[in-house]
Amino acid sequence: MIVSNRLPISISRKNGDLHLQRSAGGLATGVGSFYKSYESLWVGWPGMNVQKKQEEERDRIVDLLRQEQCHPVFLSPYDIKHYYDGFCNNTLWPLLHYFNLFADYNPKTWQVYQRVNEKFCDAVMEVARPDDVIWVHDYHLMLLPQMLRERLPDAEIGYFHHIPFPSFEVFRHLPWRKEILSGLLGADLIGFHTYGYVRHFLSSVRRLLGHEHSFGEVRTGTRMVRTDLFPMGIDYHRFADSAGSTPVQKEIAQIRHKYGKRKIILSFDRLDYTKGIPLRLEAFDALLDKKPEYRGKVSLVVVAVPSRTSVNSYRALKKRIDELVGRINGKYGTTDWTPVSYFYNFLPFETLVAFYSAADVALVTPLRDGMNLMAKEYLATRTDGTGVLILSEMAGAAEELGEAIIVNPNDQDAVIEAIEAALAMPEKEQIERNRAMQKRLMRYDIEHWVGDFLTRLGDARAVQVERSEQVITPGIRDELVADYAAGKNRLLLLDYDGTLVPFAAKPQKAVPGDATREVLDSLSKRPENEVVVISGRDRYTLDAWFGAMDIGLIAEHGVWVKERSGEWRMPEALSDDWKGEIYPLLELYTDRTPGAFIEEKDYSLVWHYRRTEPLLGAQRAKDLKDDLLHLTSNLNVGVMEGNKVIEIKNNVVNKGRAALNWITGQAWDFVLAIGDDRTDEDLFEAMPPDAYSIKVGLAPSRARFNLVSQRDVLPLLRRCIGGEKGGASEKKGKPGREKRLIESVAPG
Repeated sequence: MIVSNRLPISISRKNGDLHLQRSAGGLATGVGSFYKSYESLWVGWPGMNVQKKQEEERDRIVDLLRQEQCHPVFLSPYDIKHYYDGFCNNTLWPLLHYFNLFADYNPKTWQVYQRVNEKFCDAVMEVARPDDVIWVHDYHLMLLPQMLRERLPDAEIGYFHHIPFPSFEVFRHLPWRKEILSGLLGADLIGFHTYGYVRHFLSSVRRLLGHEHSFGEVRTGTRMVRTDLFPMGIDYHRFADSAGSTPVQKEIAQIRHKYGKRKIILSFDRLDYTKGIPLRLEAFDALLDKKPEYRGKVSLVVVAVPSRTSVNSYRALKKRIDELVGRINGKYGTTDWTPVSYFYNFLPFETLVAFYSAADVALVTPLRDGMNLMAKEYLATRTDGTGVLILSEMAGAAEELGEAIIVNPNDQDAVIEAIEAALAMPEKEQIERNRAMQKRLMRYDIEHWVGDFLTRLGDARAVQVERSEQVITPGIRDELVADYAAGKNRLLLLDYDGTLVPFAAKPQKAVPGDATREVLDSLSKRPENEVVVISGRDRYTLDAWFGAMDIGLIAEHGVWVKERSGEWRMPEALSDDWKGEIYPLLELYTDRTPGAFIEEKDYSLVWHYRRTEPLLGAQRAKDLKDDLLHLTSNLNVGVMEGNKVIEIKNNVVNKGRAALNWITGQAWDFVLAIGDDRTDEDLFEAMPPDAYSIKVGLAPSRARFNLVSQRDVLPLLRRCIGGEKGGASEKKGKPGREKRLIESVAPG
């Protein structure tokens, strides 16, 4: 199921009847050329207004489109004005293309954008089946993936972003930036044209939502979302084969007759300020001014397809282009030579291919472009291998088409030099460059692009399913509660930070709240239970918080242990002589990283960077870890990376070794261990095979099971307490194990 703003088929009224025609645009042209070869359905706007009361006409449109494997989303003129012309093209389009000064942040259009995304969601739900693969396209529908996820939690959902994704510093201007990112993260796979766009997206997700990522996978707390690059291809053979067709060859002959022996430079774009058309005209003006020998020998053909004519900035752009074309032609034109041929209209496919085939040079110099398929289309039509492509480095296609002449469109001298080089390039060199690019485009054409994305989407969903199998389901939870209730000798090993309590910006603020104390107190008062709280905190802090409770404690990840009603002791003889060598390095990194600080414990040092700027903190942590590994190579200490911390401690100490004091002390018929970060992996590894080891979060782990988030920990422990009470009630014949369990869980 393909979901996009526009359908590949547009419907219009002519002479009182409905007429279908192909839609313009890269997605409609590319995917629209073969989507019917799949068992597919395309959901989108059909391009015309149909009022709600016109039910008969709506039904006719649905029937007509069903024959084309399409399903309509009906939008009102108000929707189009505020959703499409408004938020999509007056807010998102300029912002995502780095034209922030053109962006209008209007709460009204944002509200309509949300509502229209909901309309698309409703339309999908009308026709969706449980096993459908849903592929959402482009910036018009950035909220839709999460909307679909909420209504189809098990669906396979992909999203592809067809325009640039800007750097964090630009994207952060958007007032609704978090909502947009959260909307996208409803997908299993998010695709972009280039690695740069992937990197910018991941940076924004990390800085704005706080989600970590690794190797392109975003950990959202509830799911793992993959990101990757898929440079969009074209229907290569459609363009290549059409170039030799009789209608196209006739048009080529007409074009050549019109321009004679003059070299043709083709500029073909949708009329948009991101395309850099005025700069292109100014460069051509400067070329004719500085190099009079090109006058009368070169013609620039400018095709500007009308776009968003109701938007003020686009009307101003057209006026500017009209003036430039008039100035150049008035300045240099003669009775038999017009320097610039200007077409402000949509060209039929055969005419477009004819211009591609006839042009000696294609001048494709956008100021910013997600991909730019025109560059690829031009190359596909050059079946004899001749022709020269001048391509902006700001276009996504520049990363694939390195054999083209790559220029900065803002550098007028460089553009002039590129035009001169293109006009003078020997035919042999043209063919060598173009053949290399053509082979690449033939291999990774539009069908390959679609297949690649869908394969990766299937892989991403398979990983989601595999990981979800380890997530504690209601069935597994009930089994755990039942085993707990049946246990006569129970051991509970509970990590503190990130498990019993959420993380805090400052460690001293993560004090146990009433809910945590109540759960620990209830668990510790059961004579069958041995409760042990495991922490990286120092023993004095743990004593202050839990000293009055009848529980075991492990401090500094195992340096100190304290059994119930016992005293603190060190299981291993340790030394802190190494601290003097390590501390100055930590101070250096603290001074260089605003927000970082050092925590000193009896036998360990911890460098915290939770409050730092995320990317800076991550980079500094990586560099610090590398330096520490060199510095500690001859010391009996290890460098351990935790959640926003780097800890240096003695090698012989870890949570697993400390937990063995309890695990091997006696036989247990129920063991539960819960933790959230890398330091808890040693604990999970030390567990008996039948123990309930639980990792908080969805990262890969040695634990048998996962809980989605820290918020699920206390409710699970309350379930155990409530389940035990319910079991006792049933044995005594009292009513309501279920009632008692509900009462005990309700507060959580």
